[in-house]
Amino acid sequence: MRLKELRKKRHITQLKLAMDLGLNQNSVSRYETGEHEADYKTLIAIADYFNVSIDYLLERTDDPRITR
Repeated sequence: MRLKELRKKRHITQLKLAMDLGLNQNSVSRYETGEHEADYKTLIAIADYFNVSIDYLLERTDDPRITR
């Protein structure tokens, strides 16, 4: 998942991201390391937060744009 890359590009700490998304910092850390996978609802929240597609977030495409 591109979570760490997106977070660092915006200079956001794991704690700030966690607070903004209603998660705890440990969850964000585990998503970034691949120790845990985010559920559907969390994936949507992360993608919306960074304004990218879920496919981009999950590295299924290199195009971050959301197509509807």
